[in-house]
Amino acid sequence: ATTTTTTPPQNSSLYVGDLDREATEASLYELFSQVGPVASIRVCRDAVTRRSLGYAYVNYNSALDPAAAERALEALNYTPVNGKPIRIMWSHRDPAFRKSGVGNIFIKNLDKDIDNKALHDTFSQFGMILSCKVATDATGQSKGYGFVHFETEEGANLAIEKVNGMQLADKVVYVGPFLKRLDRGASDSKFTNVFVKNLAEDVDDAALMKLAEEYGECISAVIMRDDKGKSKCFGFINYADTDAAGKAVEALTGKEVAGKSLYAGRAQKKAEREAMLRSQFEEKRAERLQKYQGMNLYIKNLHDEVTDDMLREEFAPFGSITSAKVMADDKGKSKGFGFVCYTSHEEATRAVTEMNGKMLKGKPLYVALAQRKEVRRVQLTQQLTQQRMAMAGPGRGGPAPMGPGVMFPPGGPAPMFYPGMPGGPPGPRG
Repeated sequence: ATTTTTTPPQNSSLYVGDLDREATEASLYELFSQVGPVASIRVCRDAVTRRSLGYAYVNYNSALDPAAAERALEALNYTPVNGKPIRIMWSHRDPAFRKSGVGNIFIKNLDKDIDNKALHDTFSQFGMILSCKVATDATGQSKGYGFVHFETEEGANLAIEKVNGMQLADKVVYVGPFLKRLDRGASDSKFTNVFVKNLAEDVDDAALMKLAEEYGECISAVIMRDDKGKSKCFGFINYADTDAAGKAVEALTGKEVAGKSLYAGRAQKKAEREAMLRSQFEEKRAERLQKYQGMNLYIKNLHDEVTDDMLREEFAPFGSITSAKVMADDKGKSKGFGFVCYTSHEEATRAVTEMNGKMLKGKPLYVALAQRKEVRRVQLTQQLTQQRMAMAGPGRGGPAPMGPGVMFPPGGPAPMFYPGMPGGPPGPRG
């Protein structure tokens, strides 16, 4: 398909993304200067480490060649730099435009072989594309979803109408409006995507679709599979409206299919699931901490030969012990500390009084009430601050003045300007 572009008025600035970390201003100049007169190039870098952040800005001299930026966008998009295809789009200085979400669509269940260029070629027929990206992991492998930002809402709506539920490279894709993270999952009652698990291994996409259609109009039904094509025994159903999705969740949960009891629920984004699991974990952790607050002891300076049973035996005279554990590394070797938990605060206090400083296998024990990591960190920070102030003494604790002429610029280095390129616009700040 033909790449379609649009030129915003008076804009000769391009954003270059997916940039190899070793790419420099010089290597980009060598590429972009083939198209027209380059005024400036800036690779954005970390202010401290000076490592590339993976993107850059290229400014053309519009006074000499007003169409140079447009030609570069059309000719150089997805050109490999250091073996990695770059992604070029117009640089929009107004953040409100980028954050509005107008014309932005979300595509999921993409085949792993579909890259940025293939996605661009697929959707360019529906309107002018401002940006297009397939999400990838740290190794560069596709995560199976992506985004396309059209210049107009009409182009986005047309793409959704024509491609949603269609097959791209052997996979049925979902295409819908992009929603900001705050808007996603805002209400459990408004959803169209259903997660179904505990499916039999022989249930395929067609069987899941047939099952799903009992509750309303179904756009897609997909069984998730591993690299060998074997069913993972769960899948996703996408309905045309929220009522059908709600009926499906209610009817499918607990339903017997091929001898298995199904579970169905609203499909959650990965970040949403992780946030929910973190919340549950923290809640349970807080309950445990509250339950055993003041009853759990921390013992350090243990001899390497001390075992769980020996620790329990030494602390047993002071009360009823619910657990006694010496912490060990992955090879089973003692880390030199452990924990003992009693059933009451009084027992724990008595054990601290009697056992702190006691010799065990030739080493004096340190025994104290166990504290949460964040509480210990605060206390240590306070202690270190007090020690530094005491060591500095009066009038010596202030920071040393910087020498003359020493400056740390808040941004990165200034953009590169090249001789023979007069009067070009400055590059956007990174």
